[in-house]
Amino acid sequence: MDDLKRTYREGETGAKESWRDADGTDLKDQVGNMGDEARKDMGNVGDKLRHGTDHDRDDADTRDTGGL
Repeated sequence: MDDLKRTYREGETGAKESWRDADGTDLKDQVGNMGDEARKDMGNVGDKLRHGTDHDRDDADTRDTGGL
């Protein structure tokens, strides 16, 4: 699922950059592109961190708790 989200984010960011560049590039477009890239990267990092904590939680759920 994280790969699907990452692929969607990259496609969305690419589409926005292309749309902004259609009429030429100015400072506003460059700032918008940097913001989109930052949001995409933060989303991908968040998914990786969440995946790591979910994996740890799954491991804890499968451990033998002594019949509890």
